[in-house]
Amino acid sequence: MRVAILISGGGSNMAALADSMIGDHPARPVLVLSNRPCAGGLEKARERGIPVATIDHAAFSDREGFEDALDAALRRAAVDLICLAGFMRVLTPGFVARWKGRMLNVHPSLLPKYPGLGTHARAIAAGDAEAGASVHEVTAELDAGPVLGQARVPVLPGDDADALAARVLRAEHLLYPEVLRRVAAGDRSRVDLSLGPPAD
Repeated sequence: MRVAILISGGGSNMAALADSMIGDHPARPVLVLSNRPCAGGLEKARERGIPVATIDHAAFSDREGFEDALDAALRRAAVDLICLAGFMRVLTPGFVARWKGRMLNVHPSLLPKYPGLGTHARAIAAGDAEAGASVHEVTAELDAGPVLGQARVPVLPGDDADALAARVLRAEHLLYPEVLRRVAAGDRSRVDLSLGPPAD
């Protein structure tokens, strides 16, 4: 299976996904694409020998034009599956329909709790005992597609949003590759991970 990973920033989830696709893994990364030319993840992809592309959304007058260019780049690379990994553009229903069932996203909450932004601060403000990450199929409704996996982490006394975000990010790096491996093998059964607090 040929996988494209879409990023907007540093690419830590992209790196975790790419590093997992070795040996007998049923998928290979064939493209890392960013909507931001300065995204740090592009260099991480180059270091791994993965082809990269940039399609700057700011160069387009509307979302449809940007997404047409995005779609064309993905089809040129003969992509089978898209993994959104910190890709900070909301995709239109038209684009999502073109890739229905072939696009995954990682989100830093235990969906359906806390779709959208500010997830860690919201979990702390609510007094939640645990937080985590979800990998889901992308649908037209934001962060609402079928959940394929979740990883849970504790919310610790004294946590602020940054401390919790770092713990959840480590969980994402374990969860997303496991879900990808299953999906690439034709298995969409749910993955559930529970991770304790980091060792001192």
